[in-house]
Amino acid sequence: MNITKISINRPSLIIVLFSVFTLLGIIGFKNLGYELLPDFNQPVIVIKTMYPGAEPDEVETSVSRKIEDALSNLEGVDYLETKSMPNASVIIANLKYGTDLSIAMQDAQRYIDNIRKDLPADILSPVMSKVSPNDLPIISISATSNLPATEFYQKMKDDYLPQMQQLKGVAEITMLGGEEREIQVKADQDKLKLYKISLYQVVEAINRSGIDLPAGKAQTDKESNSVRLTGKFASVKDIMNVQVAMPMPGSPVYVKDVANVVDGVKEVSSVSRYNGKNGIGLLLKKQGDANAVEVSKLVREKLQQIEAANTQYGVKFAVADDSTDLTIAAVNSVVFDLILAVILVSLVMFLFLRSYRNSLIVLVAIPTSLITAFAVMWLMGFTLNLMTLLAMSLIIGILVDDAIVILENIQRHIDMGKDKGVAALEGRMEIGFSAISITLVDVVVFLPILFLQVFVADMLKQFSIVVITSTLTSLLVGFTLVPWLASRIGKKEDLQPTNIINRFLLWFERQLSSFTDWYGHQLEWVLSHKLFFSGIVIFLLVMTGVMMQQGIIGKEMMSTGDQGKFRLNLEYDKTTTVQENNIRSREIENFILQQPEVSTLFSNVAGPGTGIGSSGVGSANLSEFTIQLKPEKERDINTEAFMKSLREALNKEFAGVNFSMAVLGLLPKQAPIKITLSGNDPALVMKTGNEMKAAIEQIPGADNVQLSVKEGSPEYKVIPDKDKMQRLGLNTAYVGLNLRTAFTGNDDASLTESGTEYPIRIWLDDFDRRNFEDVQRLSVVNPMNIPVELSQFAEVKQDNSPSLLERLDRQPSVTITSEAFGRPSGTLADDVIDFLEKKPLPEGVKLTWGADIKTQNESFGALGSVLLISFLLIYLIMIALYDSYIYPFVALFAIPMAVIGAFLALNLSLNDLTLFAQLGLIMLMGLVTKNAILIVDFTNQLKAQGRHFKEALTIAGKERMRPILMTTLSMAIGMLPIALAKGTASEWKNGLAWVIIGGLLSSMILTVYLVPMMYYIVDTIKEKLADRKASRKALKAGLMVEHEL
Repeated sequence: MNITKISINRPSLIIVLFSVFTLLGIIGFKNLGYELLPDFNQPVIVIKTMYPGAEPDEVETSVSRKIEDALSNLEGVDYLETKSMPNASVIIANLKYGTDLSIAMQDAQRYIDNIRKDLPADILSPVMSKVSPNDLPIISISATSNLPATEFYQKMKDDYLPQMQQLKGVAEITMLGGEEREIQVKADQDKLKLYKISLYQVVEAINRSGIDLPAGKAQTDKESNSVRLTGKFASVKDIMNVQVAMPMPGSPVYVKDVANVVDGVKEVSSVSRYNGKNGIGLLLKKQGDANAVEVSKLVREKLQQIEAANTQYGVKFAVADDSTDLTIAAVNSVVFDLILAVILVSLVMFLFLRSYRNSLIVLVAIPTSLITAFAVMWLMGFTLNLMTLLAMSLIIGILVDDAIVILENIQRHIDMGKDKGVAALEGRMEIGFSAISITLVDVVVFLPILFLQVFVADMLKQFSIVVITSTLTSLLVGFTLVPWLASRIGKKEDLQPTNIINRFLLWFERQLSSFTDWYGHQLEWVLSHKLFFSGIVIFLLVMTGVMMQQGIIGKEMMSTGDQGKFRLNLEYDKTTTVQENNIRSREIENFILQQPEVSTLFSNVAGPGTGIGSSGVGSANLSEFTIQLKPEKERDINTEAFMKSLREALNKEFAGVNFSMAVLGLLPKQAPIKITLSGNDPALVMKTGNEMKAAIEQIPGADNVQLSVKEGSPEYKVIPDKDKMQRLGLNTAYVGLNLRTAFTGNDDASLTESGTEYPIRIWLDDFDRRNFEDVQRLSVVNPMNIPVELSQFAEVKQDNSPSLLERLDRQPSVTITSEAFGRPSGTLADDVIDFLEKKPLPEGVKLTWGADIKTQNESFGALGSVLLISFLLIYLIMIALYDSYIYPFVALFAIPMAVIGAFLALNLSLNDLTLFAQLGLIMLMGLVTKNAILIVDFTNQLKAQGRHFKEALTIAGKERMRPILMTTLSMAIGMLPIALAKGTASEWKNGLAWVIIGGLLSSMILTVYLVPMMYYIVDTIKEKLADRKASRKALKAGLMVEHEL
């Protein structure tokens, strides 16, 4: 029994089926979360190990290499990047796509635990994290209050932060700036010498005094009491009165005799300001699977609660930057496009179908198909994001296709005077085959995407699944709901010019008929002038090829769009302290805030950077500003132009600072060009790196070209004479301990005040740790109790250590990064590749692309193969449908015709070839083949009725002109709101929509001539071959007759 027949005769079944779909869809929609993009996490494990006081060389040999060796057994590693810097080792294990991150992290943890004993004792435990684009802070907050600075910091740390960290979806919060209370014991070098006491003795004495010790229990058979020794420091006085030594009986030396004890502030390691006002900065990250919009909402509510509860302290939180604002705006704009597309498509329907009833029947396909998509999205754990919503708004035109094709044919049967039920069934049966092939062609194009294993696969998968589900549902609607509704409310068209709308419709109908006749004559002309028409088509294809070769259309992974937001990084001289950095950054801040275009500025002085790829370790000579400009309406300059002029002004005004900028769009962007050179010979790698940097700087559009391994920070190297040192009764470990305590301090002890512990730092007085002489003068007390100066057994040298040592896959490496400013990154990379072809790298140096270009190459390559596979699949499906190898091939000629229009539209609308434009090309393949299918299928039917192929082609072309125009125009007009969209995330959608509009129109104009022409040529050849065969047969028969005679 056939499904259409069931739906016409027993509609209750269909109503139940679609009611279930609708119910699931509504439940799904209610439970779907919001986010900007699907979580396309490239599996990465980052292992960060802090090693206080160590230089990059030492970090590399004693930490980085050992962890690298341990990770060499880890499964699924694509490549290892290692950065050894002062005080820290960062190892980034980039895993292959599809690797299970949680298992990989457990394995990595196990391997590192196994070698923990081989690592230096002073390191802090290696910390592991998985960096994905989600690991960027989603909200930056600036907090202020009228409490004393140290008190506010403590309150923030112990009270407000834990409240925020308990919120669902909050991962970690980084604090910037603020002043933390610290008790400082500053030892006087001369007094230590006088009493013959080493600094280490002071540390030991304080650490041993300030402890509580549980001693056990005192118990009898009946009762038990625990015994506890309490010795924790409760005041500064307690510390001052700790006895350090007793050189002579009865005359003890106390801490107060050799050191000054101050209730002070910990050395400031970072400063945070918002619009020039000092505060504590909070960078909040969300958990991987949490919904950013929800997290942002919860955090804002919690901040209001904290403000309300602490009004007496004047606690205020200002949200400096919230990335979810863009998410909501982007999602809302796509929803708006979707509604607009539905309205426009309805108007096109009304024009062609000439009746409200038929337009309504067709429009039923849209909500029923989309609501099923919501159900599937919910079941598969997707979210409402740009990709899924974009898929929905793009697909409106496709959803009505099946309904149009089927209803248009049913209407033809009703107009012949048949009964509505019969017309509905026969009309559907006659065209059912075409409808199935149209839908399958649309769906099959997206199938290969589901099996991709690249960076963008997750993003495109959600897009594809929405398209596939909705399209298949629309086919079901076309086979069930449309015939059922047509059999109930359809009626014979008999338009009378009674009102203005009817008159317009009749006028449009006359124009359409005369256009169809005109097309019929044109088609006959083309069939008689095949060479001339072929020439035109070949010329157009060649022109498109030339346009691509010329590089007129740029290449880029994804355009960031103009959100009026950018990041400004400042880099000072290596010797700059946090205090100096702060003073100079403040001047620059004030200068920027005076610019009329600037709305807000969030500054992070010397704190950890926030860009993807920043190691999460702050540096005293670096600062980062996040600048938000006023809305576009209030400024007459776009973001990139403003950035250029600002940089010129800053370079003029502030010498000796290196400024670099990056646009902050919807997607977090690192330097788009990243080239890593690696090899066994570090000197050769470095030399090649410097040459390459100089070459890239010459390329237009390359901006802020940086080498990762730079001349390092100045340092004093203490080189002991082992022999002298041992004669004095000293060893390296003991001298090292004294040195570290003198210059970094020891903070193992703490002071407890009303339940809160404050660290106690013991080190040399400020005056004794300032310069070269102070290092030489440091005295160390040997076991014979004699103070020995460092200069007596060691040489102190001034030297430079590299600021960073890099390795790639366990080979020394150097990375060159560059921003693409005012030019697409892909086009810039092509220039670099041209340079490399002219000047190849020396032997033994290997080049690896990273960042944008790596993902761009992988994704573009993968999508290229998707295009090819889709092409093949379309061909195979059509062979199966038509049981012929030649006619499907004829229908495929529609695809190259689409390419002409697609690239022309990209060029004219000034869009780059992005990932989304390629997605448009893939989508086009399915869309344009449909027009060809309609013509080929109908011609085949007419030939089966006994018509000659030339006549059949002309009739088929004219008959199918209406559905071809309808489907193409409804799709193209449905795309217009997306193509012309402005505002958040519109840059992505524009290119995609223009590709489809251009491709659809060029393909429609050319296909309606080219496909019949190819069909004509194929059939002519077949006819000639058949004639030859027949004449051969006749000849053979004649010869046999002669022979018999």
